[in-house]
Amino acid sequence: MYNNEINYKSGFTLIELLVTIAVIGIVMSIAIPSFTQTILNSRLTTNANALVASLNYARSEAIKRGVRIHVAKIGGVNQVWDGGWNIFIDLDGDATFNNADTLLKTYPAVPTGFTLRTGANYAVWIAYLPTGLTASSGGFTNDTFRLCGATGSTVNYRDIIVNVVGRVRVSTAAAVTCP
Repeated sequence: MYNNEINYKSGFTLIELLVTIAVIGIVMSIAIPSFTQTILNSRLTTNANALVASLNYARSEAIKRGVRIHVAKIGGVNQVWDGGWNIFIDLDGDATFNNADTLLKTYPAVPTGFTLRTGANYAVWIAYLPTGLTASSGGFTNDTFRLCGATGSTVNYRDIIVNVVGRVRVSTAAAVTCP
């Protein structure tokens, strides 16, 4: 070593460290809200797809078995499907699941923080006839299920639309207020 050479240790200064932490904080404050929205959209899509799959299953079973298949909400309040739903063959024709019927599948309640509501036509149940057409207490009708992810939101929702011929589709076309 030469006499006039100074031995410096490499490292970060306090200012460099503070600037780096500030930049990371700014980037995170921009990224986290968009990541949270992405997670919510994914959860909405997953839950909407579960309902679509269950309705398509009920329709296909009605056609395959040649019998009327019911999808009925679990719980007591009309138009509130948050508690889940049963898919069953309604052997006694009373449109409610009981010991006389054959249970095909049960779907659990929607996750906490989500709501699932429907219009008046499918307030309690929807049935698929052996032809694949839908029926309800109002006759041959169509209706919409609304899955919401945040109370009062106008963007965090999915509409699951069932038409009279039994076809199901998902939409987010209009800005609506969720319950």
